[in-house]
Amino acid sequence: MRRFLMAPLAAAGLAFLPPAAFAAEGISGEVQRQPTNWTAILMFLAFVLATLGITKWAASRTKSARDFYAAGGGITGFQNGLAIAGDYMSAASFLGISGLVFASGYDGLIYSIGFLVGWPIILFLIAERLRNLGKYTFADVAAYRFRQTPIRSLSAVSTLVVVAFYLIAQMVGAGKLIELLFGLPYLWAVIIVGILMIFYVTFGGMLATTWVQIIKAGLLLAGATLMAILVLAAYGFSPAALFQAAVDVHPSGQAIMAPGGLVTDPLDAISLGLALMFGTAGLPHILMRFFTVADAKEARKSVFYATGFIGYFYILTFIIGFGAIVFLMGNPAYYPTTGTGEGGALDLVKDLVGSSNMAAVHLANATGGSLFLGFISAVAFATILAVVSGLTLAGASAVSHDLYASVIARGRTTDQQEIRVSKIATVILGIVAIILGIAFEKENIAFMVGLAFSVAASCNFPVLFMSMFWSKTTTKGAFVGGLLGLLTAFVLVVISKTVWVDVFGYAEPLSPYKNPALFSMIVAFGGIWLVSLLDRSRTARAEEEAFRGQYVRSQTGIGAEGAAAH
Repeated sequence: MRRFLMAPLAAAGLAFLPPAAFAAEGISGEVQRQPTNWTAILMFLAFVLATLGITKWAASRTKSARDFYAAGGGITGFQNGLAIAGDYMSAASFLGISGLVFASGYDGLIYSIGFLVGWPIILFLIAERLRNLGKYTFADVAAYRFRQTPIRSLSAVSTLVVVAFYLIAQMVGAGKLIELLFGLPYLWAVIIVGILMIFYVTFGGMLATTWVQIIKAGLLLAGATLMAILVLAAYGFSPAALFQAAVDVHPSGQAIMAPGGLVTDPLDAISLGLALMFGTAGLPHILMRFFTVADAKEARKSVFYATGFIGYFYILTFIIGFGAIVFLMGNPAYYPTTGTGEGGALDLVKDLVGSSNMAAVHLANATGGSLFLGFISAVAFATILAVVSGLTLAGASAVSHDLYASVIARGRTTDQQEIRVSKIATVILGIVAIILGIAFEKENIAFMVGLAFSVAASCNFPVLFMSMFWSKTTTKGAFVGGLLGLLTAFVLVVISKTVWVDVFGYAEPLSPYKNPALFSMIVAFGGIWLVSLLDRSRTARAEEEAFRGQYVRSQTGIGAEGAAAH
């Protein structure tokens, strides 16, 4: 156990070496590094020690696959709601959305509103049925009355794609944060996050991940609340005065209070909104959380509490974003306006702040000094560690439970074998996350999460929704429609400016739209509907007849252990 504690601490300790220790390697970041903040370092170490202690405790209680994947089903509705909020209040939410508001003003709200309005869909359509029908992953529900191999394979692939996009955002946020605060090169910062993530998931499973999320959510809500209070207090707690001050100092002036600055194309805006609303109901790491509670009643409570926490938090990010405008752009230390024309002023201040993603961190320094900066930085890092742990667990579960146990071994496996595969998958996913974090260093992290939502809305949600609510859905329909939605979303993302130009370096994108959900969701639902109607096989009739039993079980929870493979 000593090795268990010392290895991640040694990795974390690399973060506190002076920048000179890495200068000889020629590695440098673009973020403006700060003097060593020992307050942040101590808080960071305290969080790492506390979470490692939780992981050690959770490891002693994790004996079965149910313990590893679903915390034994012993999490209460309130605890799970706070943990869901912790999963949802990611680096994209705290750093990314506040950064978007800082850069674009009003338009940054499209992400916070879109993230939030997906919760009624989960509350009224999915949560209760999901808990009654499933076991460990959402594929248990999607494949309930279908042939297991095609649906679980599709669900696992889609899960891994969503997890990959989401992990990019978290790893970029963590790398930039450590680079900014500790003077550590971006490459090493991302590696440290990956190592810590692997330890949390490999040893503690869902129980450790849940409690790390709960602690992190409480710290983040407290820190964001204090920051918003400090911002509003400077303007007599008058939002109107704050907004007017932001208009006065922002290079775009009055334009920051109007839509169109961030997403200019109407189709792109609709597509982004659809992705954020319906993608929420297809996020594998969020859907997994509903299996940690005892019954459907606690699942509904989870959504209720999570909605309250998340809604409150997104109000705070809006205030924080506008606060960053007035405190940073109005501060000569961050914003030397002399000799800078209007066109380049915003780019200059974003460079000085270390990219718009770090605006909230610098606002903490501007409002509360180095002590508050240390606290917010440590909380932001805790946020990232907690979210990547949940994402990695979801990805590992897709590999071990959906692919290995259900498809390859066809149920002929033990809990120990399944957990072993999950731990191997965790290590591999950690390495992949590090590579992706390095490759996508320059992307806005809220936008990368928007891409993850697009894939979730284009494959996971259509298959899950149609399997639960349309009796004529068949295995062929769900597989073909879901696969078409996944491929359409993925291809449209690759040929958009985000990847085709910014990553691959081509001059022009092949698709004018950054957000594919409007098109890929139509393809997915249309494919499921058409192929299911054309499927006249004996298996299709049996699957339609099984819908009644599925419906009864989804309402009552009687015997909710998933369908046997057929």
